[in-house]
Amino acid sequence: MVKYTEFEFGIDGGAVLYGREWQPENNIRGVICLIHGLGEHSGRYLNMAQHLTQAGYVLLTFDQRGHGKSLGRRGHTPSYDTLLDDIDYFRRESLKRFPNMPTFLYGHSLGGNLVLNYVLRRRPKFTGVIVTSPWLKLVVEPPALLKMFVKFLNKLWPTFSLSSGLDIKALSRDLSVVDAYKDDPLVHNRISIRLFVSMDQAGCWALKNAAQFDLPLLLMHGGGDRITSSDATKKFAIHVQKDCTLKIWQGLFHELHNEPEKEEIYAFIINWLEQRS
Repeated sequence: MVKYTEFEFGIDGGAVLYGREWQPENNIRGVICLIHGLGEHSGRYLNMAQHLTQAGYVLLTFDQRGHGKSLGRRGHTPSYDTLLDDIDYFRRESLKRFPNMPTFLYGHSLGGNLVLNYVLRRRPKFTGVIVTSPWLKLVVEPPALLKMFVKFLNKLWPTFSLSSGLDIKALSRDLSVVDAYKDDPLVHNRISIRLFVSMDQAGCWALKNAAQFDLPLLLMHGGGDRITSSDATKKFAIHVQKDCTLKIWQGLFHELHNEPEKEEIYAFIINWLEQRS
């Protein structure tokens, strides 16, 4: 049996973010704190929760600001540091709910960018870190001239938003996942100028500072990902000087955890977790 709980936790200014918790009924081995990707929400990780709880791990996650059931303009953030601050609040909530447990930080896509930067910039204490398909660079980068214009617009109109241009068929080779994403009322396709510029700059910064990453890291990417760059993920891994496991899944798409090979994906993740918890 799995215990499922929905909760809210406070952030700056008295606002709250919406969270979900899946907990094994007995024998908890550790806690996974998950940061989701752009346009999605925490409810899309039920499949992951089922696998992790069967292995004895709690899955804690939340809807980032501007996403799902949480506050904020869709696909926007006041600043990059604001998103890192939200992870700080989430980490404190996880420690309150599950003190003295091996705790891992997990980031996917946009969440992967945030998690790598969070560790590099804030130096938190975690047992380990898992990152899948991080947005360090996009597969199709905007032209340099367009990037310059966007940076200029960021100073004048940071809240201006546009379609993310996400090809939802590139999420997974499982068409049922694509259809569910398309029909999900909590999913959106917006990204603001401020969020795009922040993520782009933070991805470049993380690549330049990868050698400073000092926590055990499992870094995975699909070799067939058409959204975020697996080459950038390889580059990051090469420069990590400590415990880094890099796994490129040949031919797989962006959401490894939702691919037809997900059983193999989860077995790999759980094996890595069990060696460190």
